Amino acid sequence: MTLTTGQSFIMVFSIALTTVFTRALPFLVFPQNKETPKYIRYLGRVLPCAIIGMLIIYCVKNVSAPFGAPELISVAVVVLLHKWKHSTLLSIGGGTVLYMLLIQFIFI
Repeated sequence: MTLTTGQSFIMVFSIALTTVFTRALPFLVFPQNKETPKYIRYLGRVLPCAIIGMLIIYCVKNVSAPFGAPELISVAVVVLLHKWKHSTLLSIGGGTVLYMLLIQFIFI
């Protein structure tokens, strides 16, 4: 499907407008001069861990027992790297690189 110039402009403009709106919405709903409600602060504290847990389960849900070694090794390395260096980029990057090396060269 080929889009015309006008259709492309409308699509990019609507995506940009939606992005700006979703970025500005929290500042409109919770202005700086008012205290943030307790349940919003609670969600901000617990949701990141819950989402990461859900992502881990989603990523390893279809892993079969004998062939799940690369995934389990990589998950363990991510946890260890993060506990050691406290760097999200290093943890995720290191785990990803290790996983790719394991499935390309070790567990063929």
